[in-house]
Amino acid sequence: MVCFQMVIDCSDPELLARFWAEALHYQLEPPPEGFDDWNEYWRSVGVSEDELGVGFDSIIDPEGDGPRIWFQIVPEKKSLKNRLHLDVNASGGRKVPMPERKRRIDDEAERLTALGATVIRVLETEGLDHYAIAMRDPEGNEFDIN
Repeated sequence: MVCFQMVIDCSDPELLARFWAEALHYQLEPPPEGFDDWNEYWRSVGVSEDELGVGFDSIIDPEGDGPRIWFQIVPEKKSLKNRLHLDVNASGGRKVPMPERKRRIDDEAERLTALGATVIRVLETEGLDHYAIAMRDPEGNEFDIN
């Protein structure tokens, strides 16, 4: 079995952790047992004060199926198009009739917009069995809802 975690560079880890936890139906990763918060844990293993985080910076799938996602603080701002992006599957797949898929995708885009995402464009081509919405998270990282 191959296990991995996804790492997303950002300037505000807790903001993105909270956004993506809601977007993906994940949860903020609790600190290890016996510790009140992550900084307490990191201090216990020798991490210096100047390297400590600023709140929650990772999320996990409550079902244990999806990867852990860590939001790593970096000094530079995002400047180019992502080379990797997430697709948030909200439509129910091709077995669902297109009008219902569109409604589900539009509803999810509205929910995520209320959480701080922005719509880039609707991805739809006449004659193709495809409908999606391209969006940006609160720090500008692109993702699609399909």
